Amino acid sequence: MALRYKLIVLFSLIAIVVGIYGFNVWRKADQDHNYRTEKIAKGNIVKTISANGTLNPVVLVNVGTQISGVINKLNVDFNDRVHQGQVLAEIDPSLIDAQLEQSRAAFANAQASLKLAQANEARSKELYAQDYVARSELDQAIQAREAAKSQVASAIGQLKRDQANKGYTIIKSPVSGVVVSRNVDIGQTVAASFQTPTLFTIAQDLKRMQIDTSVAEADVGGIRVNQNVNFTVDAFPDRVFQGKVFRIRLDSKVLQNVVTYNVVVSVDNPEEILLPGMTAFVNIVIDQKNDILKLPLAALKFRPAEGAASQPGKHVYRLENNKAVAVPVQIGISDSKYAELTGGDLKEGDEVILEDQSERKPDTKAPGQSGFRVRAF
Repeated sequence: MALRYKLIVLFSLIAIVVGIYGFNVWRKADQDHNYRTEKIAKGNIVKTISANGTLNPVVLVNVGTQISGVINKLNVDFNDRVHQGQVLAEIDPSLIDAQLEQSRAAFANAQASLKLAQANEARSKELYAQDYVARSELDQAIQAREAAKSQVASAIGQLKRDQANKGYTIIKSPVSGVVVSRNVDIGQTVAASFQTPTLFTIAQDLKRMQIDTSVAEADVGGIRVNQNVNFTVDAFPDRVFQGKVFRIRLDSKVLQNVVTYNVVVSVDNPEEILLPGMTAFVNIVIDQKNDILKLPLAALKFRPAEGAASQPGKHVYRLENNKAVAVPVQIGISDSKYAELTGGDLKEGDEVILEDQSERKPDTKAPGQSGFRVRAF
């Protein structure tokens, strides 16, 4: 009786082992054709070129000064709206006023010297006509009058220069716009000896802005003026803004061994929510096709384990009766996921293979885990 019981247990274990083995073989055979597919459908494809850029005002004016001095008054601050001709700041005019008075005195002195030289010339002419003086004395009188006239002209020039410098002590806005930056404070000394210091930066109109982007030479050939542009900014990640290609500047630059070109995008900013300096993530629309057959790009990459090398040209694999059948295709424009299907035997609704999921390697077991094993006694 005990022997019979042991035999029953032994045969039961053998049956379990055989069953598990058969199940694994059946499951592997079933997974040999576990394809992930997608149906061919119609839709829209937009081909774009991506780039990053910076938002800038179309006209950005740096307001400086031509004279040195101490800032006496400040009439505007950051973000203030100004009008053309409005006084922004004033420089202490004390030194300029003193120079101006000196120039006026020099001009008056030159005029007096000219009058004296003219009187001497007239007297010398009368005496020369009566043979009381030599010709050389008359010539000297004429030369003195010409020199005095030149001194008057020089004094006039110096006076005009000092008057102009007096006007430069009042800093006025050359355009109407918004003060983007202010680089001086009251009491600060500005020196215009070697270069003009920038006191204010004014954006002429924040309702019209532009994006300066860097596009690689491999992509710039497809860009044309007036192409549509979509872009986003970090401040409004859920909103897509629109613009148009305004200009492709010819001056190239090399960034990390890549030749790039500055593509300027014009942007309307009626709400003035786009601010100077924001980083824009730009997509330039190169081409667009609507209501066309779309082929997944993943289907072009799929190749079965057998017969892949025997298929020339571009082709995909259509699923027919759980079998992969090669189909030649011709494609047009593409985006990041789909390509335009321009030729071939595929039609709407056909299933193309994207991946053979059975070829994925099983995950390795985590440390400390052990699989179930059957051991015969």
